[in-house]
Amino acid sequence: MKRDKRDRRKPTAAAAAAPPAAAAPSAWRRRWLPAVLALVLIAALAGLAWRHRHAADASAAPAAAIAANAAASAAQSAAASYVDNRQCLACHAAEAASWQASHHAQAMAVPTAASVRGNFADATFVRRGVVSRFFRRGDKYLVHTEGADGRPADFEIAYTFGVAPLQQYLIAQPGGRLQALQIAWDSERKRWFDLRPQERTPPGDVLHWTGRYETANTMCITCHTTAYEKRYDAAADRYDSRWQDLGVGCQACHGPGSAHLQWAQQAAQGRGAPDAAGARHGWAMDPKTLGSRSVVDLCAPCHSRRSELTATAAPGAPRLDQSLPSLLTAGLYHADGQQLDEVFVDGSFRQSRMFARGVGCSHCHDPHSGRIRRQGNALCLQCHRTPANAAFPGAAGVFDASSHHHHAPGSAGAQCVNCHMPAKVYMQIQSRPDHSLRIPRPDLTLKIGTPNACNGCHADKTAQWAADRVQAWYGARRRQETHYGEALAVARAGRPDAGAALDRLVANPQVPAIVRATALAMPRGDADAAARIAATRDADAEVRAAAADSLDALPAEQRLTALAPLLTDPLRAVRIAAARGLSSLPAARIDAATRPAFEAALAEFIAVQKLSLDMPGARLNLAVVEQNLGHDEAAASNYLAALAIDPDFTPARADLALLYNAMSRNADALRVLREGLARHPEIGELQYSLGLLLAEEHRLDEAAAALGRAAQLMPTHARVHYNLGLALQQLGRHGPARAALLQAQRLEPRDPEPAQALAMLALQDGQLAQAGDWARRWSALAPDDPRPRQLLERLGSAAAPTAASR
Repeated sequence: MKRDKRDRRKPTAAAAAAPPAAAAPSAWRRRWLPAVLALVLIAALAGLAWRHRHAADASAAPAAAIAANAAASAAQSAAASYVDNRQCLACHAAEAASWQASHHAQAMAVPTAASVRGNFADATFVRRGVVSRFFRRGDKYLVHTEGADGRPADFEIAYTFGVAPLQQYLIAQPGGRLQALQIAWDSERKRWFDLRPQERTPPGDVLHWTGRYETANTMCITCHTTAYEKRYDAAADRYDSRWQDLGVGCQACHGPGSAHLQWAQQAAQGRGAPDAAGARHGWAMDPKTLGSRSVVDLCAPCHSRRSELTATAAPGAPRLDQSLPSLLTAGLYHADGQQLDEVFVDGSFRQSRMFARGVGCSHCHDPHSGRIRRQGNALCLQCHRTPANAAFPGAAGVFDASSHHHHAPGSAGAQCVNCHMPAKVYMQIQSRPDHSLRIPRPDLTLKIGTPNACNGCHADKTAQWAADRVQAWYGARRRQETHYGEALAVARAGRPDAGAALDRLVANPQVPAIVRATALAMPRGDADAAARIAATRDADAEVRAAAADSLDALPAEQRLTALAPLLTDPLRAVRIAAARGLSSLPAARIDAATRPAFEAALAEFIAVQKLSLDMPGARLNLAVVEQNLGHDEAAASNYLAALAIDPDFTPARADLALLYNAMSRNADALRVLREGLARHPEIGELQYSLGLLLAEEHRLDEAAAALGRAAQLMPTHARVHYNLGLALQQLGRHGPARAALLQAQRLEPRDPEPAQALAMLALQDGQLAQAGDWARRWSALAPDDPRPRQLLERLGSAAAPTAASR
């Protein structure tokens, strides 16, 4: 239930602000419209523009197999219903014994002496001056603490949440809400502790324990119960949440069990129980018969950052029909894919060579107890040994030896996990190993600044020391090939050469699909779209969905040609991405043959967003599509609804201002931006939007002030410096204007517009030779533009190259 207030205040993608079951607001994908107002102010002669440039497995199976799997899962759901979990346990004694001691079994429970771990014997805890007292009243467990109105009161614990290494507590609140207390119990050290000691969360804040982002109904409970239904009524703003069983029971993985129970009862009576086509012992989906990739897909929805695509889970259904996993985005992962924020396991594991070679969750974890199958290095030596494991012969070798790990036997450095699964602490006390199972690369630390396991232990040493040790130990055998993290780091830095490196990743089938999808989602300037268009035909659905999302800037006809086939893709995530991408086309551009598929997929997209109307990201997504369709008032209504949920949800605020500007409602746009900046003046994107809007209103002094502040807050964004330079030029402040334009040119040396602006500024100052220098650079960067040549012709001999330019 950990939340990060900072996520909602950054001008980032909605999906990045939306970690399911663990962090703040949820939306299933990145934001589509630029978050900054695109305003045009034409300067004389040069034609300079004020404008913003944005800076910033089922999926691998053949379509027929995907469709068959989806049909089987749907048939099971229609033919079977959920039964009392005790009926499962009664027949499967061994599995029951393992499961009952598991974290899955204790994921959520009614508070009793057996389930409550915390000290409720009049224990107190002080958080930022607020004293909370934990006590019992008969059989009830209560906490006396600050409520939503800021006044202390007694609140009854409705449910325990988790068991170890920490336990949280849910409290029932008006509107059917179950709210997670920010104070949790450390099950190992037997103490109360603060989950967010650095955050100020006063009453009324969405991150106060009574606030929106601590509402467990939203996404958390779905992975702590079996057959969860959120049942949120947006009109009434209330929940009627339901579930089959508390805890992650048998049917959470096996699916509804009534048909299997009937089969078992008939078999016990000696009567035949014929299975339906494709079923086994009454199960349409039996984990015992699944391949390892499908087992991973079965576990992944609750062990990943993701966005929900369906109201209720259907175990065994294709993954991208049910949820869309988060990509390796900044803020969630380091550039090389190592875990950064609380991303759980799946996104890391899908980068691993083990996943690519068919290793699944159950190879290392017992599915009923949740425990690892063997302790210490013995777990890895199931495969990394001599003689080879017949299932994975390529993993054979001598690894549990000093010749491999170069540490003393039995030491921390000799443990496989410490080098290949370095852990990070989340929720203050929970250590979680990185499941990307990577080889330590201190050389990457030197190149792109990502962490490495060597310096994780040897914190007193430098990355160069670690790289030298690796070279001394392994010599030419050491891993030193170009890592995909290098391309992602280049793109994150906004370098103009990022596009080519990203396209090489996209086109390489040996690169993990999650990496290729991430590369598709990253901004790449004006790079050629061929690789992205080709990726719409990729075998992996995650890649297809990301490709569909990456084509917004394509001309209408080219976008329609690329996306129309995806409207009937076998997986929901791909279909709705294609529909969203086509929603901005004029209705007349979608031909009669394509329109039924488009309308069906768009209806799916809207239905997916309506699953999460309690979160601002879904409202943002609906607003963007309504705006694409020309429904401006409906779009504004959804933007306002997002801000009503969270006034600090920057993407909705910035896009609403953009919409108001397009509707010629600049007064409203200014109000929206200033309201946001009154709350958080440090948000550079809002300062930038305000500056551009004030420039359009010809309030240049105010515009320059706002743009100057934006440049301080967003120092690597060339467009900010460019527009600041234009504002200062208009004000006659040529020295600062030149400095700002030069900074823009340094940040984006291949962009012709800073060179154009600098040429015109030099011309205004009578510096004709410098004007000629910049005009020549402008012409080289924009060879098809006749204006720099015309300027050079007008300047004539006065534009001779200077010594500096030569």
